[in-house]
Amino acid sequence: MNLYKKLLLAILALFWLSPSLAHTDVASLQGGFISGFMHPIMGLDHVVAMVAVGLWGAFLGKPAIWILPVVFPLVMALGGALGVAGVDIPYIETGIALSGVVIGLAVAFAIRPPIWVAAIIVGAFAIFHGHAHGTELPNSANPLIYSIGFVIGTGLLHLAGIFIGELTRWSWGKMLVRASGAVIALTGLGFLLDYL
Repeated sequence: MNLYKKLLLAILALFWLSPSLAHTDVASLQGGFISGFMHPIMGLDHVVAMVAVGLWGAFLGKPAIWILPVVFPLVMALGGALGVAGVDIPYIETGIALSGVVIGLAVAFAIRPPIWVAAIIVGAFAIFHGHAHGTELPNSANPLIYSIGFVIGTGLLHLAGIFIGELTRWSWGKMLVRASGAVIALTGLGFLLDYL
């Protein structure tokens, strides 16, 4: 088993185990953290967009392979804070669906903008994803612990996209990654049509 698989398994095991920490609000960790962690993973609309960010970053290469997956959760946390604070942002579901369409098409058509343009696109869509997480915060959950959970869940989805995107090292892999972008764009389009 390679190092990446071991690391991923260790991270997943860490979060699935029941915490037994002294002087810790265990209910917040189990409810808030796990709820936040599972939110992006259980919603296909979130999954496709977050995997697409990792794919696009890997497709663009260095430094985008790390910049895009860092920009997304940072700006997503801001969007989450706006959601928790009750700040209204219109068309949240539409923005989430469009993120899959736009980033998926960028991968499918091998669009290579300057890194700052790619970061702005990813960051703009991250606000919608974060706001959705923030407004769906369980009443009993600690907002900070919930936020940590959804940022880590998002990061793992970005890593999945990066691992798939690493297939671009081979010519057949480039076609597979671009085809994955097309599937993501079509999935996002399906969600978009549902919201319209």
